[in-house]
Amino acid sequence: MNRSALIDQIFLKKSFLCIGLDTDISKIPEHLKKADDPVFEFNKAIIDATHDLCVSYKPNIAFYECQGPKGWISLEKTMKYIQDISGDIFTIADAKRGDIGNTSKMYAKTFFDYFNFDAVTVAPYMGQDSITPFFEFMDKWVILLGLTSNYGSQDFQEIINETGDKLYTLVIRKAQQWGNPSNLMFVIGATHPESFKEIRVLANDYFFLVPGVGTQGGDMNSVVTNGRNAELGLLINSSREIIYASKEKDFQDAARAKALILKQQMSTYF
Repeated sequence: MNRSALIDQIFLKKSFLCIGLDTDISKIPEHLKKADDPVFEFNKAIIDATHDLCVSYKPNIAFYECQGPKGWISLEKTMKYIQDISGDIFTIADAKRGDIGNTSKMYAKTFFDYFNFDAVTVAPYMGQDSITPFFEFMDKWVILLGLTSNYGSQDFQEIINETGDKLYTLVIRKAQQWGNPSNLMFVIGATHPESFKEIRVLANDYFFLVPGVGTQGGDMNSVVTNGRNAELGLLINSSREIIYASKEKDFQDAARAKALILKQQMSTYF
């Protein structure tokens, strides 16, 4: 999905909701665990219940690869189902990959060619040659870790150099030499509301993928007020708050109710 198509979907649905499919088999309802592929059956029910409310799904790859071959099969089936149910859903492989150039190219081929994701999250620590192979794929996106939502983000990302710049601002500024607003986004955690104005100035035309609203304590209004641009420019992710809203047989209804609350909040910003 290219930039204009993504923006069209956001304004059509009046939603910038991304739902994280961080499917932990130990947390899904008991009745699904008897299925041949419990993870896929859970994902399918969540997708059926929410696809009209969100513009994006983001499977966290760790929850699939920990299951070995059957986990990769669950992921493949999930991706095919998303594409079958709607060709207008933006899909993100939350893989946080990044390695020397030839290895990064293989990661890119995995998620872009084999699984046909629209985007993949990438760690910038190894620098330009670890990231540029992902930009070689037409109409695909790199989502670069900028300022993440976890507590440990302060350990490195907020280190200040001798000129007074924080490390994450250097990363965001440098990455714009490698990509552009049509193939590059930044992960900016909602748990850093005070930073959004500053980061929006640094990267005015870029999309931000924003984790941390909900379970981690981030506030949507603060994010949108300080982080939006003329085209909205935000994908706000919610994972556990939606997909684990209930462990009963009506779990998909509870997930839809949670997603609907967020979508209705989002519609007020249009």
